[in-house]
Amino acid sequence: MRKHQVFWFPIIFCSIAFFHTEALRIPLGSKLSVANHEDWISPNGNFAFGFFNRSDQPNRFGVGIRFNSISIPLSEQAFVWVAGAHVSVGYDSFLQLTEAGDLVLFDPSNGAAVWRSNTRNSSVAWASLRDDGNLVLLNTHQDVVWQSFDTPSDTLLPGQNLTFFKTLRAASSNFVSSYYSLLMDALGQLRLSWETNVAYWKTGATSSEPILAAVFTREGAFQLLDMRSRPVWSSFGDDHNDSSVNFRFLRLDSDGNLRMYSWTSGSNSWRKVWQAVENQCDVFATCGLSGICALTPSGDTTCECPFGGLSSNSNFNCLVPDNQTCDTGSTVITLKHTFLYGIYPPEDFITRSSIELCKNSCLQDPRCTSVTVTNDGKAQCRMKRTRFVTGHEHPSLTSISFVKVCIDPFPAVPGKVHAPSPSSAPPSPKRSSRLHISSAVVLAAGALIVFLVLQIGAFLCFLRRRKATKSLGAARYPCQSSVGLISLSYSELKDITSDFKHRIGLNLHKGVLPIDQVVVVKELKYDAECGENIGEKQFKSWIFTLGGIHHKNLVRLLAYSCNSGRRFLVYEFIKNASVDKWLEDAKLSRRLTWRRRMDICVGVARGLAYLHSGCREFVSHGNLKWENVLLNEELEAKVTEFGVAAVRGNVSQDSQQAEVDVARFGEMIVIMVSGQQGGVDMCSWAYKEWMEGCAVRVVDSRIGGKFNVEEVERMLRVAFWCIQADARLRPMMGEVLKVLEGTLSVDPPPPPYPCLKPLEESHSIQ
Repeated sequence: MRKHQVFWFPIIFCSIAFFHTEALRIPLGSKLSVANHEDWISPNGNFAFGFFNRSDQPNRFGVGIRFNSISIPLSEQAFVWVAGAHVSVGYDSFLQLTEAGDLVLFDPSNGAAVWRSNTRNSSVAWASLRDDGNLVLLNTHQDVVWQSFDTPSDTLLPGQNLTFFKTLRAASSNFVSSYYSLLMDALGQLRLSWETNVAYWKTGATSSEPILAAVFTREGAFQLLDMRSRPVWSSFGDDHNDSSVNFRFLRLDSDGNLRMYSWTSGSNSWRKVWQAVENQCDVFATCGLSGICALTPSGDTTCECPFGGLSSNSNFNCLVPDNQTCDTGSTVITLKHTFLYGIYPPEDFITRSSIELCKNSCLQDPRCTSVTVTNDGKAQCRMKRTRFVTGHEHPSLTSISFVKVCIDPFPAVPGKVHAPSPSSAPPSPKRSSRLHISSAVVLAAGALIVFLVLQIGAFLCFLRRRKATKSLGAARYPCQSSVGLISLSYSELKDITSDFKHRIGLNLHKGVLPIDQVVVVKELKYDAECGENIGEKQFKSWIFTLGGIHHKNLVRLLAYSCNSGRRFLVYEFIKNASVDKWLEDAKLSRRLTWRRRMDICVGVARGLAYLHSGCREFVSHGNLKWENVLLNEELEAKVTEFGVAAVRGNVSQDSQQAEVDVARFGEMIVIMVSGQQGGVDMCSWAYKEWMEGCAVRVVDSRIGGKFNVEEVERMLRVAFWCIQADARLRPMMGEVLKVLEGTLSVDPPPPPYPCLKPLEESHSIQ
C-alpha cells in the first residue's frame, strides 16, 4: 500500500537490453538491482521477474513478473504480478532474498524496506520462478512457504486460484477507477465492485455446497469450484479448448471490466476473448466525473455531458448544475432513455411515485440536483442530492431522468413592438417623444410593481421565519447560501442559546432551533484562534464549502454568523461525548469492544477519505484528534471541526495537509488500539512490540482479551504506514480505508521514525 497509484500495462521499458540470469533455484542472498538490468527467468523462458520503468512516473521503478517468451514482442510482454502493487522506487533500489529468507525490496533513498514477503525465520531455503509464472519461496522440504499466486495484483494466470477474500484490484492512474475490485465473498459469489459497497456484477446463485475457489484454467475457462472440485459456474473464452493458444491471462482492467486475453500469433497482439460485463456502460462509474456513458455506432463507449456545461475548475469534469442559487426559479431538462446515479455519495434517495410527482419533488427540494424514474413497473423515483452524478444512456432504457437547472433570466417587455416596414415613413419627432414617454411610464410602473412584490415577499418571508414553520434549509431565510447554510444574526444566536446559557465546552454552547432541533454553537475567538488572517469574504466562501459537505461520518454544519465582529458556527448536536472521553472513562471504555473500536476507526477513515477525495474541493481536517470525533446514539463515529483550521486562517488547503491528516489518523489508531495517549513515545513503543512479534501486548487490557489477532496486525500495520516520518511513504486515506475494511492487503511497514531499526541485522540487506 502506497500513496502513488500507477498504471502498469502497457509498460514502457528501458531501451537498454536486459541481462538475463537463468536460474532454477535462486539461492539465499541473491539480488536484483535496477542499475544492473537483470532478471530471474523461468526454466522455459516464458516468464521473467525483474525491474521495469513506471510509465506514469519518470525515473521510478517497480518490480514484477512479466511474459518473456521470444514469440511475444517486448512492447506486448504484459506484467502479470507486481510486488506491492503500487510501490515505486528509485534508480539505486534493489530486491534481495535475504539470508533470513525474506524477499525484500529496498530503496536507499528512503533508507527503508518498502515491500517484503514477511517470511524471515520461516525456514526459506531458496526461491524459484516456475514455468507457470508463479514466484515461490520454498523450504528444504520443497514446501511452498510463500508464492505470488497467493497475493495477486490485477491479473490471474492459468492455474491460479482466487479464494475467499483475496482481491484483484484494477491498476489505474486516476482516482475513480482505482476503486474497482474483484473478490469472492462469504457466499461464494464472485463480485465486481466499485469502492466496497457498490456491486455491479455478480456470478449469482451458485450451489448449496460450499465454494472452494475461483479458477482460471489453461483451456480458457473461468470457473467456480465446489469442495469436490466440481464447476458450479463457468464462463468460457471464444477460443476455449483451442490448443494453438499458448498464452492467456485474466485481468481486471482499469475501466472496471474483467476480461480474458489470449495471445494471437498471426496479429502479434493480445485478443479479448471474454469479458464479464458485455455493455461497458453497465460498469458503475465508467465515466466517473466525465458525464454519462453512451454507445457509439461502432459499439465503443463515449462519455457525454448533457448537463449544460463543464465544471469551471476542470476541463474533464462534467457536474450537474449547482441550482440552489436560482434567482429566477428552477426548471428541469429532460433526458429520455437515461439512467442517472450519484457517485459521491453512491446512494440515491429512493421512493415510489409517478413521473410528474418525482419531477416536482426535485423542484421543491432545495438539495435535489436530479432524479431518475424507472419506468419498469416499479415506479422508483431515485433522487440525487449531489453534483457528482453519472449514468448511462441507451435507446432500450425505459427510464427517464430530469436534471434541475435555473430558468434563464429575460427582460420584461411591456408590449410587442413590430419593426416598421421599409415603405413606412419615419415617425414624427412628437410621436417618437410620446412613445418614449409612454415606455418610460410603463417601465417605471413595472419597476414599482416588482419592488412592491419584493417587499411583500420579504415581509412574508420574515413572518414565516419568525414562526419557524419550515425546516432550517428552506428558502425562508434571506441570507441562505448556495448550499442551504443559514446566516444568523447575533440576536438570533442569543435566542436559540437562551443568551448562551448552556455552556458545554470551550467556546461551545448548546441551543435549540425553533423547529426543536438541538444544535451546538461554536464561537471562533479572534484573540486566541482567528486573528486577522482571513477576511469576511474568504470566511464566507470557505464556510459555504464546508456547508456543502454531507457524509454520515461527518458532523453537519447548519448555519453561521459573522455579525457584530464575531464569528460563530452552528452544528448539529451529537448526543454522546467525544471519543477521548470514552477512552479515559473506566466505565465507558468497557463499552468500547474491539469490534466497536474497529468500526469507529473505519468511520473516521470514511469521513476523511470523503473530505480528501469525495468533495468538490479538497478539504483537510487540520486538527484531527479523538477530541474532535463524536459518537452518536448508535456509537457511530462523527468527525467534527473539519476545515475549521482554514476558517481560522492558520492552515492552508493543500496536499501536505492531507499527509498531516493521515499521520494524525495513524496516531489515533494506536491510541484506539492501546487505549492510551502518548504521541510519538506511544507509537515508538507500539512499533517495537510489533517488531518483536508481540502486537497483542499493545491492545488495551480493558478489552479483556476479546479481539481478533489478524485485525490487530492490520490496524497496527496501517497505523505505522500513516505515521512514516517521510511523508512520501504515507498512504492516501482511500487506501487506508480499504485496508481497514479488509479489501486491500497491507505490507509490513518500515520503521516510522529514523531512530527505530528493523530487528534483522543491517548486513542482511546489502
